[in-house]
Amino acid sequence: MKILPGRSFPLGATIQNNGVNFSVFSPEAEKVELLLFENKDDINPAVIPFDHQLNKSYNYWHVFIEGIGVNQLYGYRVYGEYNPEGGNWFDGTKVLVDPYAKAIVGEYDRKLAQHYGEDNLHSCLKGAVISDDFDWGKDNYINHPISKSLIYEMHLAGFTKNINSGLPEKVRGTYKGLIEKIPYLKDLGITAVELLPVYAFDKQDAPNGKENYWGYSPINFFAIHAEYAAAQTPQEIVNEFKSLVKTLQENGIEVLLDVVYNHTTENDGFRDGPTLCLRGFANSSYYLLEKNGAFKNFSGTGNTLNGNHSVVRRMIMDSLKYWRQEMHIDGFRFDLASVLSRDEDGIPLQNPPILWSIDSHPALANAKIIAEPWDAVGLHQVTSFAGDRWSIWNDDYRDTIRKFVKGDENQIKRFAKSFLGSEYELNARHVDFKPHQNIHFVTCHDGFTMNDLVSYNKKHNMANGENNRDGNSVNHSWNCGVEGETDNTQINTLRQKQIKNFFAILLLSHGTPMLNMGDELRRSQSGNNNVYCQDNPLAWMNWEENPESKETLKLVKDLISFRKKHRLFSYPNYYKKAKRRTKPYVLFHGVSLNQPDWRPNSHSLAIEMVHPTKNEHLFLIFNMFHESLTFQLPNGEWHIAFDTDASKGDIVQGNIKCPSRTVMVLERLN
Repeated sequence: MKILPGRSFPLGATIQNNGVNFSVFSPEAEKVELLLFENKDDINPAVIPFDHQLNKSYNYWHVFIEGIGVNQLYGYRVYGEYNPEGGNWFDGTKVLVDPYAKAIVGEYDRKLAQHYGEDNLHSCLKGAVISDDFDWGKDNYINHPISKSLIYEMHLAGFTKNINSGLPEKVRGTYKGLIEKIPYLKDLGITAVELLPVYAFDKQDAPNGKENYWGYSPINFFAIHAEYAAAQTPQEIVNEFKSLVKTLQENGIEVLLDVVYNHTTENDGFRDGPTLCLRGFANSSYYLLEKNGAFKNFSGTGNTLNGNHSVVRRMIMDSLKYWRQEMHIDGFRFDLASVLSRDEDGIPLQNPPILWSIDSHPALANAKIIAEPWDAVGLHQVTSFAGDRWSIWNDDYRDTIRKFVKGDENQIKRFAKSFLGSEYELNARHVDFKPHQNIHFVTCHDGFTMNDLVSYNKKHNMANGENNRDGNSVNHSWNCGVEGETDNTQINTLRQKQIKNFFAILLLSHGTPMLNMGDELRRSQSGNNNVYCQDNPLAWMNWEENPESKETLKLVKDLISFRKKHRLFSYPNYYKKAKRRTKPYVLFHGVSLNQPDWRPNSHSLAIEMVHPTKNEHLFLIFNMFHESLTFQLPNGEWHIAFDTDASKGDIVQGNIKCPSRTVMVLERLN
């Protein structure tokens, strides 16, 4: 093993010629050591001290080691002033993970990383040297237009972890296990999976001895989560994930990642947050701090990444480019994206540099970028998020649809706007905002499942060990008469219809629909709306079938097929609100033609949708009133394509009786 000065760029551990170049950013460090481990249990690593003259360029420490390569395990010790009130948390007793490490392995004790001066060498995480070489075969991205996309949000491990997944135990909950379930996703008809965090995260970041299941607790932003792999060695783990991405794309399914650039698992150092990575290298650069060194907490987790700091901004961009170019990811959903709009004092910026960098970077030009446009302390930017190209999670749509289907008053106007893409609320954001930049959802990982939305009035989160304090208490749900499971046939029939109503509205709205894992099979979490720490069947996909789940699954497949068949739903611009010869348009009706009832106590609406040049003519009826209503139809014969109350297929004309709490879709016959 030969030691050379190395170079400051690229950051991380990079295979070059017959060795590896290591480089890290630590501007205020007084001393840095590189530790090379023979295996993940090694407690006697080789120690390479960095020389200030040979191994430091400006704020970067670097070294080149000949004779090592793929799967080499390593870590750092960084020494300097320990002065938390002044922003410095240097602790030379801690083995640190490289912020740019592309794989992280090893068992560790979070508690050992929490306290200053306590050596964690015998129980620490380690980075691994990784080669980017991989046979991608036909090296093309899918690039589905956003207007033709249907997203399926899922937990990668939870999708296959249940014994009733039918998979061998050794691949349940792994990247390889998801490959086995691709035929199910393809048959469902979705065009993209949105994976909850697969960046390496800290499963010990959970209260009361529980484990973090969702993964919103990143260690760094380059490494894949090793525990989701059936493979054992670092390089094999990375390649297993790449194989998953390749296979999904070969089956026409894009891969979107839920990414967390707003905080890390180091949390609040003053409240037992561990020193694992960024804090030990350059705490005051990576995190937003108060003048007394306290951590600003716009993420709700104890710390906030300083996203508009030049070095942090570059790290985020390097991470996104890596996942896009080397891991072939098709797009990203940014958790609490509004955090990234804040400057170093925590004040929201009108034109945040990091958000515009993501929006405009050429390497991401065809990648889908989706914002969760709020943070944990009240900043809500659904109507004002920066950038020209961003799509947004529209929680206003979610709440409006829930309240309308539930039967709340004062919803009819908001329902019409939401169903048609929230034009007047969102179009002012940019000149070219398009309806499909709305990511429409009724449920997602965070909250009730679809089944529980119609089965529970209140959250039931006692299993989380926080005395039911966690999770959102405002869910706009309705249990249809009884809290939780019931044998009451009438209530179960109503619940099934309400679920079908939600799916019909979601999949026919003018925007990009997103489904929540397992809703199509009526997966339940027993009323728990915050299963972030429930790595068990409560939060996993339930593959067991029953008559209700089969009926729901068939409806979802049929609706997706119907949506794909009709160009109306993929029309990239907003519909006109009056008749046109060539442009798609919509007309509003009530029980009588051209007389929509916009009064606050109205619970019904009919929308006529026409695409003149594609010969598509639909009549959609939404009756959330508690009684049946008879609707006048436009001239001609109409085929009932969907009816959430009964079977489809009848041909009608003149008038049609729509049962209570029912969505009907009629298609005009030529």
